[in-house]
Amino acid sequence: MKKLRYCIQKHFATHLHYDLRLELDGVAKSWAIPKGPSTEEGVKRLAVQVEDHSIEYMDFEGEIEEGSYGAGKVELWDRGYWEQENVKADKIVAIIHGEKLKGRFTILRFKDKNWLFFKSKDK
Repeated sequence: MKKLRYCIQKHFATHLHYDLRLELDGVAKSWAIPKGPSTEEGVKRLAVQVEDHSIEYMDFEGEIEEGSYGAGKVELWDRGYWEQENVKADKIVAIIHGEKLKGRFTILRFKDKNWLFFKSKDK
């Protein structure tokens, strides 16, 4: 199975949130998680899908200047790689090998750009 890059960036923008990024199809698929990810199995978090980013952006830490989209401080909160267990248009099951997050996680679309992100039972 191909190892794909994964990261979560802690983003101090208008409101503190966490940006989940998964390398897929040559881009970083991206979701904003307002309350941050949970490591507890079954605890669901809202994940709002945002525009794809370039893979290179997954290494970004620093300040996005005032007046720019997403202005504020960005820190790498977690990074590593992920493996695809199941990838569909409305559901991704990922095995995450991060420094903080480890195990099976699901991202499930429930309405338009709104998804749920949660730790699933490991097989």
